[in-house]
Amino acid sequence: MRLLIIGAGAWGTALAVALSVRHDVILFTRNPAHAASLIAHRCNNRYLPEIPLPEAITITTSWPEAIAQSELALIATPFAALAEIAAALAQAPSPLPFLIAAKGIDPETLELPHLLVARIWKAHSPHPLPPHGLFTGPTFALEIARLRPTAALIAAHDGEWAKHLIHTLPPPSLRLYASSDPTGAAIGGAVKNVIAIAAGIADGLGLGLNARAALITRGLAEIARLAVALGGNRETLMGLAGLGDLLLTATGELSRNRQLGLLLARGTPLDEARRQLGHVVEGIPTATAAVRLADRHGVEMPITRAVYRLLTAPALRPDVLVDELLARDPKFETS
Repeated sequence: MRLLIIGAGAWGTALAVALSVRHDVILFTRNPAHAASLIAHRCNNRYLPEIPLPEAITITTSWPEAIAQSELALIATPFAALAEIAAALAQAPSPLPFLIAAKGIDPETLELPHLLVARIWKAHSPHPLPPHGLFTGPTFALEIARLRPTAALIAAHDGEWAKHLIHTLPPPSLRLYASSDPTGAAIGGAVKNVIAIAAGIADGLGLGLNARAALITRGLAEIARLAVALGGNRETLMGLAGLGDLLLTATGELSRNRQLGLLLARGTPLDEARRQLGHVVEGIPTATAAVRLADRHGVEMPITRAVYRLLTAPALRPDVLVDELLARDPKFETS
């Protein structure tokens, strides 16, 4: 299969490297200087410097050529660029099936990735929306690029298309599963970043492993509540797109969201923490969007709300928010 990876950051580069084991891959970046560096060094020195780019990867800045030569696109940009990419795909001469490998919630419209793309497609294209879905799950870019054993999920309303891709797309190092619940998968992939910030805060405050386990467990419960309120399936959150992704992001040393929490717990101002990390931290805008969604649907999300308060009111101390969470009224675990 001829694959187009849109976005040449760490995530896009990692997907390109892994999938080139089995397919011809075009890696698209709109930055000519970045493309020139990738071509000259056969390495992404800026985002993934230790990983060489195989010869099966073609780097380009030509959008028309990339679209014309591809059979399937994977959108691996930060979530903030998703609307622009969706509009560009919608205006292509012929529809190209695609997977969204970006995680988040639109902070303005509160749309999940697949719903945002569907709206934009309808506004920009005379063609019906082609097969599409989400690529999600517990995946760090560096380990994907190193061909470490990884499991991930393709979630699409068209479950048969998803089942086709899990057999034809992955290299031996990547095991894919299929789902017909993109809503549950999208909420799991987005809100776990907020809970991972909370986990980093707890670790940075030295609260211990018991506290981390409790936070992850109760964080998963509130993610599932929101997913169900939006029409997703609770069972989806018990799998790769929910529990799996949350465990990885809340405990893994490569997690930028967890690292942000560690810095905040040490008293680092938010702007300085973002500067130190040097990459997009998706949990920051997601916290605001998740709280707005929770308010709209009447869903209780105390951990997400605590993170939101800390990010938007810098005068608040993390330890004070922890005390507030501990002081909440006891209740049955299932509520």
